[in-house]
Amino acid sequence: MSLDHFAHEPGVHVEGHRQIAEGWVRAGIFGVSDGLVTNVSLILGFAGASPGAHVVRLAGLAGLVAGGFSMATGEYLSMRAQKELLEYEIDVERRSIAASPEAERVELRDIFTERGIEEELADRLARDLMRDPDLALRTHAREELGVDPSATGTPVLAAVASLIAFAVGAFVPLIPWLLPGVAHAVWWSVACGGFGAAVVGGAIGWFAKRGVVRWALRQVGVAAVAASVTFLVGHLVGA
Repeated sequence: MSLDHFAHEPGVHVEGHRQIAEGWVRAGIFGVSDGLVTNVSLILGFAGASPGAHVVRLAGLAGLVAGGFSMATGEYLSMRAQKELLEYEIDVERRSIAASPEAERVELRDIFTERGIEEELADRLARDLMRDPDLALRTHAREELGVDPSATGTPVLAAVASLIAFAVGAFVPLIPWLLPGVAHAVWWSVACGGFGAAVVGGAIGWFAKRGVVRWALRQVGVAAVAASVTFLVGHLVGA
């Protein structure tokens, strides 16, 4: 009988969870936040030296492109290495289950008893699970490695998400410098950066159910500190 059957039974509550285990979610959140903070800081750092709008605009565009591809390649390489490492460990576990099923059953039983399950029930559970090699592998991988063999991540998707998210975040404070004839572009850039930071922080707070306002203020504060420091350095050093 499937879970869908119970979902329609009166008084039965089936929780619906969002799929957040894939690396692209983390990459996207981190990418847009990093792109916003990095480029607003870079733009204001150059603007602080008063080199001219064309120089600030070029710096912002360079920061968007270079930062986006740097984030994407770093995300791909790190996640690819993690994925291959996990797949190797899962393969070790698969071979061990095939070669020594009794030893693996005892190991699984001991894991269950350490978690507080009575030994008789733990032994029965371990025996039942070991009858299905795929189920046994998933259980061992989750209990010993903390990972589901079918959810080791997608490096390419994470890299693309990181690139796009960084570019979106980095583009926001650059908007005033791309529009012709905008007066006080520095302050407009500050406003765009602050608004973007509030939106990103609020979205994270809403997604994590940890308070939209608190996360928005936190994100704005971090961006403000970074941008202030780089603006001051640019102003002191000069063009």
